[in-house]
Amino acid sequence: MGNAPSEDDSSPSGAKRAGRWRVVRLAALWSLAALLAVFTVLQLLPYGRDHSNPARHTEPPWDSARTRELVVGSCYDCHSNRTDWPWYSYVAPASWLVTDDVHRGREALNFSLWPRVHEGEEAEVEDIFEVVLDGSMPPRNYTFAHWDARLSEHEKQELVEGLRRTFARAGLAVGGEAEGE
Repeated sequence: MGNAPSEDDSSPSGAKRAGRWRVVRLAALWSLAALLAVFTVLQLLPYGRDHSNPARHTEPPWDSARTRELVVGSCYDCHSNRTDWPWYSYVAPASWLVTDDVHRGREALNFSLWPRVHEGEEAEVEDIFEVVLDGSMPPRNYTFAHWDARLSEHEKQELVEGLRRTFARAGLAVGGEAEGE
């Protein structure tokens, strides 16, 4: 049956094939057992298990409900203290990647720490708009698992314009000028 040699193949070449087939099966089983053991040991490592959402959460003065909807749907999991931790964020090594993405995202831009949402120079506020428009935010690895976070070209424009108005409303420098200058 199939391509596997039969157990009662008594010819010398048939016996060699049967012996090789057994070695391949044994090697595959040992490899599978080793991978399962490594996967099990990885679950014991503590990194990637901290799925805390800091208590502090202050909403920006959104210019509209639509801007808030776009930000919450596409940005909040990594850029706020309101992360929704999916099931795979509890399984190593995916948990390591998700935890790292959230920590780096919160460090770069955290809408929950309003009005101090962004660390750094005012010029970097423009970078927020650029990464949305060029499609690098939200990143592909995120939108692959979160289809609802994908933004159409029109939604990208809506989001950027809404964030510009929200930041200007708060008096944050956007494009080199703060509101009232």
